[in-house]
Amino acid sequence: MKVRIINHSRYPLPEYATSLSAGMDLRADLPGSVVLQPLERALVPTGLFISLPPGYEAQIRPRSGMAVKKGLGILNSPGTIDADYRGEIRVILVNLSNVPVEIEPGERVAQMIVASHERVEWDAVNELEQTERGEGGFGSTGGK
Repeated sequence: MKVRIINHSRYPLPEYATSLSAGMDLRADLPGSVVLQPLERALVPTGLFISLPPGYEAQIRPRSGMAVKKGLGILNSPGTIDADYRGEIRVILVNLSNVPVEIEPGERVAQMIVASHERVEWDAVNELEQTERGEGGFGSTGGK
């Protein structure tokens, strides 16, 4: 699938790290380093603008390496870029560690996955079919 993209950053377009990768890394398009204090969050620009076809979304997800090595996560994860959004892709990073963390220009801060989705047409009814699980929710299927 081809997706139209504008790159206002000084970094290459997002790409897959391996032939079987699902996500493409997004880089921080910053003029200089940014330090996030513990529990501080920042809206990090990427310099990227995309035009997805109808029926598709881009999901912005955390990078596991950033989480385990630096304690950085993404709020509102996964973030959704809708097909009709034309603004810059930005990432809401949060420092969940107990020490300040530096984010460098060009650092890979998130991954983006493009996925298809369906539109729902509701069928209002008075009852639903029964299942073995029924109304069992959080933890109802056991802990081990």
